Amino acid sequence: MNTDNDVNLPGLVSKLGLNRRQVLAASMGMAAAATVAAPSAMAGSAGTANGVLIPSPRRGIILYTVRDAISRDPGTSPFASGFKAVFEELAGIGYKQIEFAGYNQNANAPGGNVNNVDGARLLRTWLDDNGLQAEGNHGSVPGTITDASLASFDAACEVANILGLGHIGTGSDPTGSAYVADWALAAERWNILGERAAGHGLKLYTHNHDIAYSFLLDSGPLDALGRPTRSSGIRRLEYFLANTDEKNVFLELDIYWAHVAQYKHHTYTAADGSSVSSVFDPAGLVAAQTKRFPLFHAKDGVKDATQANGYVMAPFGLGDIDYSTFLRRVGAKGSHNPMWEQDTAPGGAANPGQSLALAKVSYDNMAALRG
Repeated sequence: MNTDNDVNLPGLVSKLGLNRRQVLAASMGMAAAATVAAPSAMAGSAGTANGVLIPSPRRGIILYTVRDAISRDPGTSPFASGFKAVFEELAGIGYKQIEFAGYNQNANAPGGNVNNVDGARLLRTWLDDNGLQAEGNHGSVPGTITDASLASFDAACEVANILGLGHIGTGSDPTGSAYVADWALAAERWNILGERAAGHGLKLYTHNHDIAYSFLLDSGPLDALGRPTRSSGIRRLEYFLANTDEKNVFLELDIYWAHVAQYKHHTYTAADGSSVSSVFDPAGLVAAQTKRFPLFHAKDGVKDATQANGYVMAPFGLGDIDYSTFLRRVGAKGSHNPMWEQDTAPGGAANPGQSLALAKVSYDNMAALRG
């Protein structure tokens, strides 16, 4: 969950041609936020709009998007603060699913410290009271396999089961390395943990940023440390998928970062030293093995060639990522769990209601998506 791409909301809405009421709805947290849609995201080609692409029970949000609301002191703010109030707010908007980004909240919020087994039981009560289904958590996955790390993982699975999660995972890549040997070790470790998670009735998943879809260094001359310096054209997470058990190891595709990867990681140096072009196709990757991608991060972005990533994060439906086409292409229509995420949603002290206001805008645009 990267925060490098800060977005200027007034500038963004101006660029997209919104009216004054829509600007106020997004920036001031008005309850009657207007539904706003960018044509590229909200409609497919002529004649293809034939159904809801994200069914109501699968419209979700990762709580990292509203982390400011989770972490603030309810005694100092008129806005929803802490898990209990935020659950109520999100359910009122219409969300049916949430993904945790850890279990910490402000100590003065109802329940206090809920980052424990008793806290998980309390969180589950609040989820049930609001008709919310928790699907996953960006937690910690052991980096080594030891008796202690496995015991810690089992404890995390226990909490996941109390909360009713279907999945347990992390927001980090299995390894940050570019080298095939390290990815082979990561795949071995994840196969062990995936089988263990399955024993708890859970699916283990990893979340990607763009670098995970860059090219693996697996061929060519070796460097001074004996490591390969060139690539066969296989991307890091493609190797990971091919070398992990499809029954036990899964991925959460961050659709925004996958499109950043498409923009950035399009050429590799082959073993013979030649430069080879290879354009990444996120929807094609998912379509080829759609059951391995039970979760998505439905994050949107405005194209901006002045930025290193080629995009600036935006509320869902206000960006240039063609979600209608993407969701039509990935297969298993309506069976994935898209969690809206916008790293830049919190407005800080200047606009404390912004993240929940944008949650309303983004939910409405998810609901309006057809294809």
